[in-house]
Amino acid sequence: MVKVGDKLKDFVLKDQDNSDINTADYRGKKVLLSFHPLAFTGVCRDQMKSLEDHYGQLESLNTIPLGLSVDQPFSKAAWAEQMGIEKLRLLSDFWPHGGVAQELGIFIEEKGISQRANILVDEEGMVIFVKVYDIPQLPDLAEIIDFLEK
Repeated sequence: MVKVGDKLKDFVLKDQDNSDINTADYRGKKVLLSFHPLAFTGVCRDQMKSLEDHYGQLESLNTIPLGLSVDQPFSKAAWAEQMGIEKLRLLSDFWPHGGVAQELGIFIEEKGISQRANILVDEEGMVIFVKVYDIPQLPDLAEIIDFLEK
């Protein structure tokens, strides 16, 4: 599993607008990779809404949040519209199925989903924070914000 000090490879995934999002484009900023198991579920909704609601605060800390799951882009688009997501990019780790999650060691093979996790990388793509949560547990975004403010 990915750990603090690892250098992440850049990757390109489609977002809810079916646009390519390349993590290399975020060099010079921290990136919060917030993995959730599936769209249209309660805890996942709350996790993504929290990122959207705190987007400006994260941005002021030179951090771009990204929400990732194995759902297809069209599903992400419908979900984003339903939730009123405007700023947050919801990335589709659909094909190869869970490829990014697999590379990070957080893919649950028997369920076909990623674990719920927050992975924070620095301006050069080095992992500086990793936390995996129980599937029903809502990640505490204040923990990330406190970490960024230190």
